[in-house]
Amino acid sequence: MQTLHLSSASQYLAGVLLITIVTIEVGGWYMTTIVRGMQQDLTSFQVTFARAGHAHAGVLVSLSLVCLLFADAAALDGFFGWVARLGVPLAAILLPGGFFASSAGRGLTSPNRFFPLVWAGAASLAIGVLTLGIGLLAT
Repeated sequence: MQTLHLSSASQYLAGVLLITIVTIEVGGWYMTTIVRGMQQDLTSFQVTFARAGHAHAGVLVSLSLVCLLFADAAALDGFFGWVARLGVPLAAILLPGGFFASSAGRGLTSPNRFFPLVWAGAASLAIGVLTLGIGLLAT
């Protein structure tokens, strides 16, 4: 059986990503206050975007950790190695950040000017997973 050793880049990124899970837990606590009706000043649009932001954060951080393992398994290095390792974690910042920022404000019922962060996060996700997928197939 072959043993997989994390590269120093993946080890560092994995450590940072694992620490961010605590912030996602805090977001989960906040979501429970919303679901229980303790945040009465939020519109249904804001509740929906808060749920979307929280869900994307958790899923994308988890996917980021898996991608680090795949990047090391494919021995990706250099520019494409960094794109494969950072694409999904960057999406984990941009996508949820876009949902949260574009719904911030009193009484909003539609996204504000920060919504393009969601599309930037989607692009980062696509670039990261495509780079990683092609890197795995080329190995």
